[in-house]
Amino acid sequence: MEAATRLFAQQGYDRTSVQEIVEAAGVTKGALYHYFGSKDDLLHEIYSRLLRLQQERLDLFAGRQAPVEDRLRQAAADVVVTTIDNLDDAMIFFRSMHQLSPEKQKQVRAERRRYHERFRALIEEGRRGGVFSDVTPADLVVDYHFGSVHHLSSWYRPGGRLTPQEVADHLADLLLRSLRP
Repeated sequence: MEAATRLFAQQGYDRTSVQEIVEAAGVTKGALYHYFGSKDDLLHEIYSRLLRLQQERLDLFAGRQAPVEDRLRQAAADVVVTTIDNLDDAMIFFRSMHQLSPEKQKQVRAERRRYHERFRALIEEGRRGGVFSDVTPADLVVDYHFGSVHHLSSWYRPGGRLTPQEVADHLADLLLRSLRP
């Protein structure tokens, strides 16, 4: 996975051969195909591991006994930090998702929908409690935040002026300001 991630990030998914992956990983094609049925499966797993991490963390934040504004802020900042921490994975996915098989694309959409629905549930909880405004549709608020997250790989550079946490804090603050009554 590490070799494939590095090569996909450097060369692109479509320009990386299975042979290059196995050579970089120091394994045989048989070993690769033992764990992954295809290059498509490998691409899907690269994204799925990031989404699994983010889903676990979102579930943790959402389930805490804390004010909803705090839980949403933590979740909003965390998805930014974990995306930056796994920037190659995110970049590969957003550049290459369209190259997944239709079945894998369907799986990815379902995985992402589950994540977005859990995130949106925090917004809805805050609205029911009078903490957040209901002027802007919740789906639009969610799309606004995740649009920012999905574009991180196109502009964020490690070692730049802002740390991952500073970027996360700014984006989480923007999200919360958009929800204040």
